[in-house]
Amino acid sequence: MLDTWIPLLGGLVILVIGGELLVRGAVQAAERIGISPLVIGLTLVGFGTSMPELVTSVQAGLNGSPGIAYGNVVGSNLANILLIAGVSALICPILVARTALRRDALVMLIVAAGFAALAWALPFSRSVGAAFVVLLVGYIWFVIRQERATADGGALHDKSQALAEADPGIAPPHAAKRLAIPLLIALAELILVVAGGSFLVSGAVALARGFGVSETVIGLTIVAVGTSMPELVT
Repeated sequence: MLDTWIPLLGGLVILVIGGELLVRGAVQAAERIGISPLVIGLTLVGFGTSMPELVTSVQAGLNGSPGIAYGNVVGSNLANILLIAGVSALICPILVARTALRRDALVMLIVAAGFAALAWALPFSRSVGAAFVVLLVGYIWFVIRQERATADGGALHDKSQALAEADPGIAPPHAAKRLAIPLLIALAELILVVAGGSFLVSGAVALARGFGVSETVIGLTIVAVGTSMPELVT
């Protein structure tokens, strides 16, 4: 049993640490290059905390465990809404701009409904995956254009600014500071995330076989909650 739980728990710990520090190193590097807070908030902060889900799902698919990959996607979205939003609201009420909420919440609902319909109607082929990526790029382009037109910098600027205020270590540094250090930190943490995802998948597969449950159930529960920890910390 230890052969199952050690890789599973070890992978979760590595993913949480690696995912959190990966975001901070990437944000430091981006700010020193001169990338705007708007783009940092939309890409590095948002996608960086989702890197554990991406790595875990990709590795699960490559290892012949699509149930874990599929369950991780669905379970992580449930955890993001119910666990992360719930715990955050328990600590402090969440106030957001109504315009941003209407736009992004509507898109989230449309994407979730489309995902559910496609999952029921047909298998997820490469063409479906390519369409999803194209839609994501189009949404990013649309949001950046809309946020740039906002006088106060928009919700994405607020997102990056809030992270900088919560952790002064990622606040905009002096130009004289070297870029190599945050880049090396981000690279090292990316390697940690990949390694943690590998351990997590191995442990999850062994756990599913040991308890006689489907890999999808493990992906929906333990794997999904574990890979959502960087979002909860952020």
